[in-house]
Amino acid sequence: MADEIDVEPAAGEDPVLGERIRGLRKRRRMTLAQLAESAGLSTGYISQIERNLAYPSIPALVGIARSLGVTVQWFFGGAAPVPQAEHGYVIRRGNRLRIQYDHGIVDELLTPKMSLQVEMIYTRLPPGTESAESYTHAGDAVGFVMAGELEIWIGERHFHLREGDSFSYSAGEPHRYRNPSEREAIVLWAISPPSF
Repeated sequence: MADEIDVEPAAGEDPVLGERIRGLRKRRRMTLAQLAESAGLSTGYISQIERNLAYPSIPALVGIARSLGVTVQWFFGGAAPVPQAEHGYVIRRGNRLRIQYDHGIVDELLTPKMSLQVEMIYTRLPPGTESAESYTHAGDAVGFVMAGELEIWIGERHFHLREGDSFSYSAGEPHRYRNPSEREAIVLWAISPPSF
């Protein structure tokens, strides 16, 4: 089973992730048990995520997305309205769609959801956090460490990166990462085609 650590949502967090998973699962006419089996997770864990009692790990959300026939991008949520003239062209800082994972890791989508060739994601990793299990998805990924440090495992290779370092890899290779330092790490990712 994938990493199943319970983390209570912070007060004021938008509970859209659990609602989106539940809504899509029901539209796909899947039971909790069917989704859990397909994603390799426990039924209880999926139930906690849908009820916003736990945040998923990154590999868990990738598995849920695959099982439901969408990419992770489908689950990014946010409630701020976008002016019509900017729709599809501009993402204001306050309008970024976001996902929070277990241990406080946060991804913010920097590109409009309908971008066809590339997606950019701004990731904040609190000290010591990680995507403990390797995962894969389609496409190629490029990353830039904007602040802090990042350790990344790509297949059997391990790299320790610091602020200003960049990297790239085929996202079809198993990969995972962690923040080994005592300060927040910020990473800017570009994935093409949008598959995460």
